Amino acid sequence: MTVMLYALSTCPYCRMTKKYLDENDVEYAVIDVDLLEGDERTAVLADVKNLSGGTSFPVLVVGEEVIVGFNKAAMK
Repeated sequence: MTVMLYALSTCPYCRMTKKYLDENDVEYAVIDVDLLEGDERTAVLADVKNLSGGTSFPVLVVGEEVIVGFNKAAMK
């Protein structure tokens, strides 16, 4: 199953999500959206809006499920 994390490098909830995934040996890909520039950032932000309905972070995509924010119960 593919796990994708859209995060901000300065976001404490994003760091907590990364830590939780690391501690539970979950393999995931991460994009720190605030470190992107130009068209790439615009495109990724559009993807985040389509997935989550807004621009809140973190956005965790597990297969077909989208989890917005640091939500331990949903991540389990």
